[in-house]
Amino acid sequence: MSDERDREVAVQAVMEAARLCAAVRRKMVGEALLKKADESPVTVADFGSQALVCQRIREAFPGDVVVAEEDASALRQPENAGLLEQVRTYVDSFRAGVTAETLCAWIDLGNGAVDERYWTLDPIDGTKGFLRNDQYAVALALVEAGEVKVGVLACPALPVDPAQPELGCGALFVAVRGEGTEMFPLCGGKAAPVRVATEPAARNWRFAESVEAAHGNHELQASIARQVGFRGPSLRMDSQAKYCAVARGDAVLYLRLPASGQPDYREKIWDHAAGSIVVEEAGGRATDMHGRPLDFGSGYRMEKNRGVVVSNGAIHDAVVKTLGQ
Repeated sequence: MSDERDREVAVQAVMEAARLCAAVRRKMVGEALLKKADESPVTVADFGSQALVCQRIREAFPGDVVVAEEDASALRQPENAGLLEQVRTYVDSFRAGVTAETLCAWIDLGNGAVDERYWTLDPIDGTKGFLRNDQYAVALALVEAGEVKVGVLACPALPVDPAQPELGCGALFVAVRGEGTEMFPLCGGKAAPVRVATEPAARNWRFAESVEAAHGNHELQASIARQVGFRGPSLRMDSQAKYCAVARGDAVLYLRLPASGQPDYREKIWDHAAGSIVVEEAGGRATDMHGRPLDFGSGYRMEKNRGVVVSNGAIHDAVVKTLGQ
């Protein structure tokens, strides 16, 4: 029963956040953003999405903590008063009467620490993709005792049917440990079970990687892919939509290897938790580049892992072995 409630709340929260993100993107994509200390962008939609998801989780599970990517410190600065009001206006369309103070408090509900049971959230995974009208995702996962139990990914720009990209309204992926992965049209409709491609057609025999060069090592990734049999160009996508591509068989491999200029970089839990269970429950595998399980129990940085390898399972060991040579 608890799994059903966890799933229900997660789906409701992500769907609502996805609607806010879509509204922002229609009206003001590229506007009203600021840069964080690491120069990465954060938008009205990032803040609004986090506020809605965190508030819904707090309502449903008052004792649960959320570990999320954003915080409200920048919004509280006087020079960002206009941005704060824009965020408040969008959130108010979902939660009438919200004040600026309450809004910031909801965002900061995401400032929790990894615990025995916690939620991890990326309110917009792939903000640069969001800004250029490409792929992005709202990613939420529930972790218990270091294991992801529930994962929900809303991908508003990912066609439900890749063969008919002009149709549909984006895809929602839902996975519960031991119960498989399902995909729904974001605008409503029946669920479809999702399975990896164990014997993919030639058009699906490809590997996925990030668009941004800073999010991986394109040269090394291409080399590894060639060594295990890939010949065509990679499928470059922003966000955890790459996990969804592997889960439903659009690709059979996703590589995210440390960039040459950042050898000590460690991944963050909110960038992989939801995606990993979506792939695993679809029959695939997700590990680091050494074949170790992804660590979601130690902290918001995955200090025990280097790089990420996601596959249909059938080729996983060969990829890890090639990386170790």
